[in-house]
Amino acid sequence: MIEFTLPALGADMEQGKLLEWKVKPGDAVARGQVVAVVDTSKAAVDVEIWQAGTVAELLVQPGETVPVGTVLARLRAPGEKVPEGPARRRISPAARQRAAALGVDAESLPGSGPEGAVTLADVERAGAEKPSPAPAPERMPDMRQAIGAAMSRSKREIPHYYLSEPIPMGRAQSWLDAFNAGRALPERLLMAVLPIKAVALALKRFPELNGFYRNGTFEAGSGIHVGVAIALRQGGLVAPALHDAADKPLPALMQALSDLVQRARSASLRSSELSDPTVTVTNLGEQGVESVFGVIYPPQVALVGFGRVSPQPWVEQGVVMPMPVMRATLSADHRVSDGHRGALFLAEVRERLQHPETL
Repeated sequence: MIEFTLPALGADMEQGKLLEWKVKPGDAVARGQVVAVVDTSKAAVDVEIWQAGTVAELLVQPGETVPVGTVLARLRAPGEKVPEGPARRRISPAARQRAAALGVDAESLPGSGPEGAVTLADVERAGAEKPSPAPAPERMPDMRQAIGAAMSRSKREIPHYYLSEPIPMGRAQSWLDAFNAGRALPERLLMAVLPIKAVALALKRFPELNGFYRNGTFEAGSGIHVGVAIALRQGGLVAPALHDAADKPLPALMQALSDLVQRARSASLRSSELSDPTVTVTNLGEQGVESVFGVIYPPQVALVGFGRVSPQPWVEQGVVMPMPVMRATLSADHRVSDGHRGALFLAEVRERLQHPETL
């Protein structure tokens, strides 16, 4: 029997609320298929399954909130036979936990879930006659709590170092204007896509900045999956992955970025997009900020920030001239890399942006 558990969709996720099942008992499922929708406090996420099989039972019902790692469903592996004999009584983990808190005997309750399973709603009905507990003190919104927990862990555990580098963007702007000239609006590139591609390509030369620090050691990323920080309309942010960003041509990367932003803000991300980022890029240039020194998102080991592009005095070949300049920053984990390598990485990003036609 295969157990399908609630995955951790980021370091700041401790629990999730099941919103919807996309399958039912008896359904065959394939690797990579979306089987459920879960609310992570940041977004409603389509959760994929990574083992093929047949759904045997759904243990958690829509509306229930359970900790990461909770068994949501059980599947029979391909070729596994259906066991004979009477079925055991099923009580969802959330219902069992709530019953204990209310002093309700869950084993004796009639179940309204599939095949008589006792659900959280059954327990709540049974405990409805008990005195209501005193209202809890007002709490911080769930998303802010999740972000705060992750960033507190980052600053507590990760020995950050920070670097900053001004990057002349005259060549990049001229190339971008020429590329977009005559193209329809949906086919044009935004400036934001050029730094993302430059970072992804630079990481090929500096793989120690692309991956995770787990269990006292560095694990290189299986690909270059750039997490892009996206501000949500309701407040807060997420940083889902642009998969294989170094290998995508700029038009394809621009399309993938636009799609990712749209789906993030409409709460329709996939679980792999939240769990796969190997590095994070944040761009606050549109907000008019000159530079941003970000906090690394654990267990990642680096975050690259970009500020606004603004005209500044610039010396080139001994001549002072106005130049559009963007400041790039690096926040990196000293357990994995040092300032020397970090400086070379930012220099590589700068050099890549001087030759936008090669991106």
